Amino acid sequence: MENKKRNILFSKDEINSRIVELGKEISKDYEGKEIYVLSLLRGSFIYAADLVRELTVPTKIGFMTTSSYGHSETSSGSVKVINDIPDNIENCHVLIVDDIVDTGITMDFVVNHVKSLGAASVKCCVLLDKPERRKVDIKPDYCCFTIPDLFVVGYGLNYGDYYRNIPYVFNWESK
Repeated sequence: MENKKRNILFSKDEINSRIVELGKEISKDYEGKEIYVLSLLRGSFIYAADLVRELTVPTKIGFMTTSSYGHSETSSGSVKVINDIPDNIENCHVLIVDDIVDTGITMDFVVNHVKSLGAASVKCCVLLDKPERRKVDIKPDYCCFTIPDLFVVGYGLNYGDYYRNIPYVFNWESK
């Protein structure tokens, strides 16, 4: 893949600017409440870290690891819980943070799982929304960017075990 040209979709500055805006919007929506930010690992760890620093409401953070991709560019269609939510979230206002929603299968699974644990409210926040690939009826409550059906990498999104550390979102241009 390294011999292909990178097509930058969202620069580090564009991402940062949008996260600042989103942080203000979320903080306003949750004013007077405490929230539990549930970061879905591994993809959202960079996005979640940047986002929570922009929140001005009391925020508790937890992590959950799921898998539906493995090392593939497409979802397997089934979700496995690798590490479950470590805290009691009953009566909490939960904001699920993920890197991308494409088929929606993982997010739908996690939303239903969180609801089953007695959360007071559940919303989801993603860096990228890819609605063309949706297989279930779910729409993110908060989203930085909507993208077409492209395989994207960087800013937490991986290809195999690599590229999560790249500070922007890109895809490879086909030749």
